[in-house]
Formats: sequence, structure tokens, C-alpha cells
Amino acid sequence: MLRLRFLQARMACIAGVLITLITASGFTVFNWNRQQALLWSSQCLYQAFNTDEVKLKNWELNITPDYFVRLRKTYPNGKQEYFSFHLKRFNTIDYYGNTTRGLLCFKTQADDIIVQTHNDRKGNIDSMATTLKISVKNMSAERLDSLLTALNYLKQQ
Repeated sequence: MLRLRFLQARMACIAGVLITLITASGFTVFNWNRQQALLWSSQCLYQAFNTDEVKLKNWELNITPDYFVRLRKTYPNGKQEYFSFHLKRFNTIDYYGNTTRGLLCFKTQADDIIVQTHNDRKGNIDSMATTLKISVKNMSAERLDSLLTALNYLKQQ
């Protein structure tokens, strides 16, 4: 009985020390603030964006302070593709692939994703879509879950 109480007290002490260290380091598990969620989600998408499959001259992928997810791709021939949607219209993320590389599919509630092309030989396109597919690399399950948590937090702002 005495040994059991000693072990319980020791575990409580260890848990308290861990919580103190995690809190002191500034890391929060459930208490995102707006700036942390914007920074984390933008950085996560930027680092994971996979440019190995398609040759691009330039690209931009970010989440703006007014909660728009924006992707702009410029190809060597001058063609530009632009995608944008507001996080209020965000529904979920599907992921197809493994931790090395995969496809991140943002889904919105309806045709809420702006799709535009410029300098396209087939003609410029200006339309709406329900899904935005982004090729990514190095996306672990924990990172994907954290991204989804941050996006859901921003959606509620």
C-alpha cells in the first residue's frame, strides 16, 4: 500500500514537471491563438509543398491574416494558376499517400475555391471548384493532424 502511494506521488510529480516544461517552452497543445495558428499552418504548407513533380518557375502558398488559403503557381512558359478560398468555407482535408509524399485535398462546403489561369494556350479560365489538390512531401500523421487542428481553429475565428 505504501509502495503504491509512493508510485502515484512520483507519477504526479513527473507529470507536473512535464506540464511545467511544456508550458514554459511556449508550446500549447489545445490553446492556439490566432497568430500561432496562422504561422504554423502557413509554415506547414510552405515546407510540405512538393515542387519535385512539376517544374515551376515560381510559387506562393500561404494563409493570409484575413483567413484566405492562396496558391499561385507560375510555370516556365509563363502560364499562371491561382487558387484561393476563405477558411470559413473550409470543410475538411483528405490525404492520399504516405509520409514521404502524397496529395493533400482541401474540400470546401460548395464551389468556394476560386480557380484562375492566365497566359494559358488553351485560354484563360475563371471558375469555381470544391476541391483543391496540393502535392506535398514529408507529411506525417501528427503533422497532418496538427494542420487540421490549426485550420479548424482559424475557421472558427
